[in-house]
Amino acid sequence: MRAHSIPRLAAAAVLMALALGVNAQEKKGVTEPELKYQAGSSPLVNEPMYQSANPKAPPMTQAEFDVGRKTYFERCAGCHGVLRKGATGKPLTPDITQPKGTDYLKVFIAYGSPAGMPNWQTSGEMDEKTVDIMARYIQQDPPVPPEFGMAEMKATWKVIVPPEKRPTKKMNNYNIENIFSTTLRDTGEVALIDGDTKKIINIVKTGYAVHISRTSASGRFLFVIGRDAKINMIDLWMPTPDNVAEVRIGLEARSVDTSKYKGKDGDFTDKLAIAGAYWPPQYVIMKGDTLEPLKIVGTRGMVVGSQEYHPEPRVASIVASHFKPEFLVNVKETGKTMLVDYSDLNALKVTEIGSAPFLHDGGWDSSKRYFMVAANQSNKISVIDAKEGKLSAIVEVGKIPHPGRGANFIHPKYGPVWSTGHLGDETISLIGTDPKKNKQYAFKKVAELKGQGGGALFIKSHPKSKHLYSDTPLNPDPKISQSVVVYDITNLDKGYVVLPIAEWAGISDDGAKRVVQPEFNKAGDEVWFSVWSAKNKQSAMVIVDDKTLKLKAVIKDPRLITPTGHFNVHNTQHDVY
Repeated sequence: MRAHSIPRLAAAAVLMALALGVNAQEKKGVTEPELKYQAGSSPLVNEPMYQSANPKAPPMTQAEFDVGRKTYFERCAGCHGVLRKGATGKPLTPDITQPKGTDYLKVFIAYGSPAGMPNWQTSGEMDEKTVDIMARYIQQDPPVPPEFGMAEMKATWKVIVPPEKRPTKKMNNYNIENIFSTTLRDTGEVALIDGDTKKIINIVKTGYAVHISRTSASGRFLFVIGRDAKINMIDLWMPTPDNVAEVRIGLEARSVDTSKYKGKDGDFTDKLAIAGAYWPPQYVIMKGDTLEPLKIVGTRGMVVGSQEYHPEPRVASIVASHFKPEFLVNVKETGKTMLVDYSDLNALKVTEIGSAPFLHDGGWDSSKRYFMVAANQSNKISVIDAKEGKLSAIVEVGKIPHPGRGANFIHPKYGPVWSTGHLGDETISLIGTDPKKNKQYAFKKVAELKGQGGGALFIKSHPKSKHLYSDTPLNPDPKISQSVVVYDITNLDKGYVVLPIAEWAGISDDGAKRVVQPEFNKAGDEVWFSVWSAKNKQSAMVIVDDKTLKLKAVIKDPRLITPTGHFNVHNTQHDVY
């Protein structure tokens, strides 16, 4: 880097801040936890895309454009969107970027902005050459990834073991309800671990970076979906549980679930599966026994409030109703929850409930009637009544709520509550969920706990436990990211206890050792944690005795590469958290 470049850029940055009416001392970028979360790589980086030539844009060589596109999908698409129309970040389309000019954009990228743009160059994440390429790249027309329709899906669909050739009864001695499905993020696999013996049953090939594992209503089948939108269906009755079907429903995805309703309108147990895509923006309903795609529904449409058209509203989370033959499909950018009635796919009925933009993850309250979903960049929790099919409340919480499924427990004063941690601050918000016996507290933030820092991803409790656990894997302080906090539900005022999970793992190398996702076993007396390091570093699983908060076991195996999320079959099947 030339010696005079940074001073000139610094002077320009100050002028830009003044022009925006911002005191230089008030200039704050996103926090490191937010950056780690939002700037994740997209599977679209390797997809062929159509690129049009824009004569008004500054010239780029093909090699420079390739670097720009790769960098954008690795670092920027999560915030600004595939088509650069804006998501949690501002739009970066040519009509906005070209009038600013390359020099202005270089300052913007290098130093960030008060609104939350990371300081990519001064943080060391990008060098001067890359910043220059990106300043020119975002003035080009956005390349458009291909659509992914029924023909493309059918081309990827495989029935490995047809239903008629599968076991008619359980063919192994495993305690299936206490199996854990653990994501091995960077190898495109899940590890099926016996919760009783703590031994790996099988390493199953899946899509890349499995985002979630969901159990069928019967408890027999496990459905996992990778970020590359590949779904794998695993039969837990097989002598060695393994894949029986697979399909790809798009190019990037996060969510999958299966039909659970059993009632007067018919028994839909295990009959259907559903998955939602980030790209293309759509959800797909499939046969529950083979993953044959049956129905594709697009989510492009208007944003709640502004009523502006959005070209890529991503499907962020899906859950199956226990009250009706419906899926609750949560669409991120438009801020809508779609109640999809699956009783007749030929006459599909969809109820649209608008709440707040950037709907992300969430879970049921303890009654399984109310779905509590985080509108993360809006700092809100939307409460959807699945029985009445309506919005019950929008609750203000802390900065960037990220509950996972959240955690339910009985508060000594407020009765049943659901809780969430936050990416952007150290708080844990408790929301009352009992409109019958505790009406005055229902769907209000009734209390706020103080955690050990921001960067939380998951929070967990269990009906048989008196403890509440919260992780902080994205916190920049290793002491915080490598430990968890535990609260005594019966005495929340005394604060938390810190458990040094990574230290207990006994890993000798210098890996990141981020501790992620507390998950109970079926009995509710053990809590499992992933100790997540890089692909070339040792990782582990740590099991804690919930009664004593002491180390109970450590699972070390060379096959446990980048373990992240893990899901107990029984708790996932019955939405226990």
